[in-house]
Amino acid sequence: MNFLSVIGRTVIEFLASAGRLGIFAGTAIAHAFRPPYYLRHIGAQMLNIGYYSLPVVGLTAVFTGAVLALQIYEGGSRFNAESAVAGIVVIGFVRELGPVLGGLMVAGRVSAAMAAELGTMRVTEQIDALSTLSTDPYKYLIAPRIIAATLMMPLLVLVADVIGVAGGYVLATNKLGFNPGTYLKTTVDFLHQDDVISGLVKACVFGFIIALMGCYHGFTSRGGAQGVGKSTTDAVVSASILILTFNYIVTELFFSTS
Repeated sequence: MNFLSVIGRTVIEFLASAGRLGIFAGTAIAHAFRPPYYLRHIGAQMLNIGYYSLPVVGLTAVFTGAVLALQIYEGGSRFNAESAVAGIVVIGFVRELGPVLGGLMVAGRVSAAMAAELGTMRVTEQIDALSTLSTDPYKYLIAPRIIAATLMMPLLVLVADVIGVAGGYVLATNKLGFNPGTYLKTTVDFLHQDDVISGLVKACVFGFIIALMGCYHGFTSRGGAQGVGKSTTDAVVSASILILTFNYIVTELFFSTS
């Protein structure tokens, strides 16, 4: 009976947490679509999420693209399919690696920062002070971050795709002996519109998830400095898990064979 009670308690706690997250997400989305908009705060968040994330996303993309090309070449050489390097690199990066790796890198940087910032504001009662001054914290703190992350992630993913494919191109043409013109032509021929659209849709979803989890865990933080540290860790972990989960869901919606 004790074992069953532990399972039941865990299920109830999970459902309660999911319900609180759902209510928070619904409230945040409603405020994101309703005016007024704090354009200065949205612009600042877009700069922080987009521009300042470029170095980590770019470095991740270029080395991943190069490694992907090398691994595909080495694997394809076992059954004389070395010529497939360009096509597989561009499809793999645009569909999967660009959105997922970009999302995980941004989650590690942005979700943690949002959770730490909002958590500190919560435990120091700055959020309560906003409510006292008749300023809706959802409108002032949450909506700008969600809007900015949802808008900037597709741009970051586009940059990551270009840099990642370029990394594979540089390695393939300089080390593996591919003809530059043939490599580029194969890349363009293999890339379809659906591949790009699916990657951008994933980026929008991931951006929303990154901002939502950072804001939620920071906004609901409790327990002083220790609570802020826990909320920061929870934000990154939950955002990463949800990114991988929704990556499968979106992929299934776009490329299901049924």
